[in-house]
Amino acid sequence: MRRLRFLTAGESHGPALTVIIEGMPAGVPLTKAEIDEQLWRRQQGYGRGGRMAIEKDEVEILSGIRHGLTLGSPISLLIRNRDWENWQEIMSPHPRTEGTGTEKKVTRARPGHADLSGGIKYKHGDLRNILERASARETAARVAAGAVARALLRAAGIELVGQVTAIGGVTADTSDLTWEEIACRIPRSPVFCADEKASRKMMAAIDEARAAGDSLGGVVEVAALGVPVGLGSHVHWDRRLDGRLAQAVMSIQAIKGVEIGMGFLAAARPGSEVHDEIFWEEGRGYYRETNRAGGIEGGISNGEPIIVRAAMKPIPTLYRPLRSVDIETNQPYLASIERSDICAVPAALVVVEAMVALVLADAILERYGGDNWQDLKVALGR
Repeated sequence: MRRLRFLTAGESHGPALTVIIEGMPAGVPLTKAEIDEQLWRRQQGYGRGGRMAIEKDEVEILSGIRHGLTLGSPISLLIRNRDWENWQEIMSPHPRTEGTGTEKKVTRARPGHADLSGGIKYKHGDLRNILERASARETAARVAAGAVARALLRAAGIELVGQVTAIGGVTADTSDLTWEEIACRIPRSPVFCADEKASRKMMAAIDEARAAGDSLGGVVEVAALGVPVGLGSHVHWDRRLDGRLAQAVMSIQAIKGVEIGMGFLAAARPGSEVHDEIFWEEGRGYYRETNRAGGIEGGISNGEPIIVRAAMKPIPTLYRPLRSVDIETNQPYLASIERSDICAVPAALVVVEAMVALVLADAILERYGGDNWQDLKVALGR
């Protein structure tokens, strides 16, 4: 049974995004500044669009935290949309009067977006009713929830380090760097890449895509360091830690692939080059000299760093739009253009980190229990 869960609500151009997180133990240190830092990171990255110049995301804590400590009650957070003042009539929740609120109606579905399939499913003639919620703007609420989970992980001695490893056709090589070195380099890169040469090439590729009215995707990698043995379980499909991580990360808008450890590379290698040999040493216990499994074996964490990678497709809104059909006339048209990014891979990294944090925090509470941090700390042996 899930111990830590969350729900988000809100539309891209509505008044605000909200999130409720339930299950956080009492007594975990958590401040507004920690949440705002993650929201700020999500808005950074070379290739972001005009929306980021408008929004300056900042959280309002409505419940569940008092004097910098969690209370054990549901935590509710609110992130206001600054652009709401320009959309109040268009996105009003009140009944529409004659001739108002029809501006910016969307009837030309964008290939690769939820527009058409969502419009058919929910029987909407205005595809804005779909795209507003399907928008990746929703991930700001996830990042806020992830910041809450990160506070629990940090208290438990678990740290997350993330990096962008590919954008477009440019791939980074950080195999000679430690995770500590990667963590130090990431803030200096506009694309959150620890390989400085690759970082410059990624930025050039984004510039080329912008000039062509196109968009670019990429690959991000997140490592969880200090994870104890025994999170997750082999006994049921929905308790396997790798399955839970994959589902959570795949739920992020535009993510089309997830792998743990070697992932797809393992399919092309013999077993002798895939599985991690096990050793034992006095004072150290069991250990592995390699981590091809990515810290999870049989659905259970094995004490090595958990390595999660996610592939993000290019954003489906193109400034040179693809061909589509108008759902009112069924006539061919070019797809609608909504204000968008050229590349949001660096932002996706922050969202993937948030989802990994939420899954691991839930798994910690599942294994060790505790309604308050003091009891949990004893269970963790800290």
